[in-house]
Amino acid sequence: MNAATLDASRLDWSKGDGLLPAIVQHWLTGEVLMLGYMNAESLAKTQASGQVTFFSRSKQRLWTKGESSGHVLAVKSLHMDCDADTLLVWAQPRGPTCHMGTSSCFGDDVRPRAGFLAELDALVASRHDERPEGSYTTKLFDGGIRRMAQKVGEEGVETALAAVAQDDEALLGEAADLIFHLLVTLRARGLGLSDVTGVLASRHSSGASTQGS
Repeated sequence: MNAATLDASRLDWSKGDGLLPAIVQHWLTGEVLMLGYMNAESLAKTQASGQVTFFSRSKQRLWTKGESSGHVLAVKSLHMDCDADTLLVWAQPRGPTCHMGTSSCFGDDVRPRAGFLAELDALVASRHDERPEGSYTTKLFDGGIRRMAQKVGEEGVETALAAVAQDDEALLGEAADLIFHLLVTLRARGLGLSDVTGVLASRHSSGASTQGS
């Protein structure tokens, strides 16, 4: 559900004396960014403004994340847990979330490595829309779909050869090149990483239902 459709009346405000823990997670990468607390008023402001707003227990007032630094958290969606006493906020951070300069208040070590693919896919999408001068990705888009497809083919062959005849470092390098050029080619067709993962998830679900695994 999005920020506007979460029904606050369904939440159990009684357990925490009117406060609920709110876990903030990067909406693309899955990285846990921070934990705060919301009361009914801060939740309403979050929903109305589209920016994550907490109730500060130390300041005893509403506090919009980034109100001083400008590093706000733009809300993508809000979710409640099965007991209706905890909130999960999917957000797009604008700058580092932590005052220490890290992307997460739990440090950079909690960033899921696989989640970077979603960030890269988003960057490729922005390159497609903005076409910044001097960007290699812009050059690929300007070269047309045939050239992009050719690059995917070349990188696929090089990855296969590295798997057979080269060390792990070479294989990883070629695999990284292949994935990058594949993301660019997908974007040129109006597709992205989420579309591919959707197909994989559908296949897995279908296989699990038919094979019992």
